[in-house]
Amino acid sequence: MYRPEYLRNFTIQIFERIGCPAGDARIIADVFLKAELQNLPSHGLMRIKNYINLWEKERINTKPDIKTIHETPGTAVVDADGAIGMLGAVESMKLAITKAEKSGTGWVAVKNSNHFGICGYYATMAIEHDMIGISMTHANPTVAPPNSIERMLGTNPIAMAVPASKEPPFVADFSTTPITRGKLGVAAKKGEKVPFGYVQDKKGIPSDNPDILKKGGSMLPLGGDIQGGSHKAYALAGMVDILSGVLSGANFGPFIPPFLAYLPLPEIQTGKGMGHFFGAIRIDAFQKPEVFKNRMDKWISTLRSSKPVEGEKVRIPGDIEREAEIKNIKNGISLLPPIQKELKEIADKLGVAFYTEV
Repeated sequence: MYRPEYLRNFTIQIFERIGCPAGDARIIADVFLKAELQNLPSHGLMRIKNYINLWEKERINTKPDIKTIHETPGTAVVDADGAIGMLGAVESMKLAITKAEKSGTGWVAVKNSNHFGICGYYATMAIEHDMIGISMTHANPTVAPPNSIERMLGTNPIAMAVPASKEPPFVADFSTTPITRGKLGVAAKKGEKVPFGYVQDKKGIPSDNPDILKKGGSMLPLGGDIQGGSHKAYALAGMVDILSGVLSGANFGPFIPPFLAYLPLPEIQTGKGMGHFFGAIRIDAFQKPEVFKNRMDKWISTLRSSKPVEGEKVRIPGDIEREAEIKNIKNGISLLPPIQKELKEIADKLGVAFYTEV
């Protein structure tokens, strides 16, 4: 088990070694650590290797000049200058909150960015301001539309965070696929199969192999097939891609740069880098915050009190992650041996200490 602070400090050192200023390295580390605390290793430290590989290929900018290139009182477009995704994302969500403070709502589209970790991290930034937060991002193409065998869209997650009064906040954070690309990687490292309906082979035949993407296969939208409602998740993924890519001026669909450094950049570019989209909604633009938050308490308690399946309990979105975070802060974070091995190799290369047992 690793102490959370140990992993945070290690991550800060790694990103400082590749040229990130100390403040930027802390932001990156905080997002990674939040994923690990919430039992989301698919978006945690296992991703460090991807960033190091991209840095070695000079495909990320560790000293970006992130700037607003277009704005109105309630909206903006931000150019992240090839930054590690967390940096443009945090700055853009702060900008959305600032605009909401003045205009009631704030909306910020981001282009020229990269993978930004867990989507919910940014939506929750709005909660302390008595706002509803929304965040989303598209991703490099791994998902085939219904009836297709060609990778055209990413896992394209959406998050929304809503404050309450005495109850914990509502935090929904989900991809538009049954499993994230990172969780496929975790399953592969564990030597596990995945359920049918998650992926298909290069001919469109359902597969349970988490490494099928390496053999020309693709991921499927949430629902698995049209009978299961995959066309609805396909529509959701398209909405995310339009807001994050088409509206922002980033690449979109199959033209998004891959997160894996060994894959070539697409020959066709439809914009700049990867894109995200953020929103902040001021509650008092609709009703008094205390009234709304009390109503949210009632909403949450009503859902929780619904009759459960025998042996189970009814949760609201965000409960599982909160429970995991409390447990992992107390007991420490477990890393899979293959991930420990990767981190040790990176640490040795960059001259940073890393212990495989802490």
